[in-house]
Amino acid sequence: MKNKKIDAYLISNKSNIQYLSNFNGSNGFMIISKKKKYLFTDSRYILRAKDTIKKDIELIDITNLWKNSDIIKKKLDQLVKKHKIETLGIEEKDLSIKQFKSFKQLFSSKIKYTDTNNFIENIREIKTKTEIGFIKKSQKINEEIFLEIKKIIHKSIKSSIKTEITEKDIMYKIFELSYKLGAETQSFDPIIAFGKNSASPHHLPTNQKLKTKDIILIDMGMKFNGYCSDMTRTLFTVAPNTYEEKIYNLVLNAQNTAINNIKSGIPTKIISKKAQEIFEKEKLQNYFTHALGHGVGLDIHEQPSIHEKDKNTLKENSIITIEPGLYIENKFGVRIEDMILVTKKGHENLTNIDKNLKAQII
Repeated sequence: MKNKKIDAYLISNKSNIQYLSNFNGSNGFMIISKKKKYLFTDSRYILRAKDTIKKDIELIDITNLWKNSDIIKKKLDQLVKKHKIETLGIEEKDLSIKQFKSFKQLFSSKIKYTDTNNFIENIREIKTKTEIGFIKKSQKINEEIFLEIKKIIHKSIKSSIKTEITEKDIMYKIFELSYKLGAETQSFDPIIAFGKNSASPHHLPTNQKLKTKDIILIDMGMKFNGYCSDMTRTLFTVAPNTYEEKIYNLVLNAQNTAINNIKSGIPTKIISKKAQEIFEKEKLQNYFTHALGHGVGLDIHEQPSIHEKDKNTLKENSIITIEPGLYIENKFGVRIEDMILVTKKGHENLTNIDKNLKAQII
């Protein structure tokens, strides 16, 4: 705060609030001065907050305060005077114009506002041992579910009785298994794409039925104690043809090349370039249409973003995805995604599902 020349932070981002306080309710905000932390929430979450928040945080019930804005304004004015708050840091990218106007009405007109510019997100990028443990557990559950899904698809393909399994069927089965196997919820709605649909990187599952010779793209993740996992695999219902095999192995080569260069201190754009070069040699770079990866933690997409224009470097104990893909419109797409823990001298791959081509043939 001293370096940024602000007197306090107004924290509105829900993941940042959870990170700082352990509170995960849908309504609330925090004020952090140089000497004290405050969490504001309503009666729906007061008991939960009392049981979960860190001991050094003062909990303020705003149930009745919100009914009379003058009361909460008076309460905030007391905090402003107590902590001599003249400049308040806000999370500009998180606040809508309407929300910002509401907060301005509650605080003294003399308060100056400045963007915190990802200050908390920068701290969150580097994971503690506890956080790493939660993410590893999340991925373990994710992999258990994936293997079950693979069995279901195999059974459907090999069954003598024709079973018309759909993309949505697989999605719903992932939901069911996630709760059965210990996940808190999913990191995001699974991406299940059969055949030509796999050429759409963020395809929404439909009632499309699985057909003979379809390629299957599955992108899925779980949450455990609030922390996300993320993994993509591309499966083949029959042995791939020469072109499909070429595309798959190019994506795998790009991923392995990028991963092999990961260590603390390496610019993210270099990691991205290593993968991009594999595609450029084959003149396929235009079929790679998204960033190479992203950070993972309380949010499924966190800092850093792994792409060629990013100006950050990889930090020890950050966790990122590496997920190159090639998407051939009206034909098929291939994406392979692993989660990687960045270490001082290298990396640890947190994803244990085999990704060699032979293992992808169901």
